[in-house]
Amino acid sequence: MKTVITSKGDNPKANFDPRFGRAGWFCIIDDETGKSTFIENDQAESTGGAGVKVAEKMVEIGVTKVISGDFGPKAKELLDKFNIQMVIITDDHQSIKEIISRLTN
Repeated sequence: MKTVITSKGDNPKANFDPRFGRAGWFCIIDDETGKSTFIENDQAESTGGAGVKVAEKMVEIGVTKVISGDFGPKAKELLDKFNIQMVIITDDHQSIKEIISRLTN
């Protein structure tokens, strides 16, 4: 199982990014090992349809949970279809490390 957190940077000290489709980076956490990796969002600067394309990417990499601040209606529909849990965080002043710490406690 994998959890994704939308991020403004490529390391645990980076701030959480509340934008799902336009986030700069994704922190992918392997729920079994606790290890995390970061991948750049190649849709961050897309002119349209970023949310759906990112949702498709989440399905492709086998994500079971996504933590972000907002999901567009089309992305939400696709994530729902594939039973990917969506967790909304409204405080964007947290680091990825802080969010991971709360997940593991």
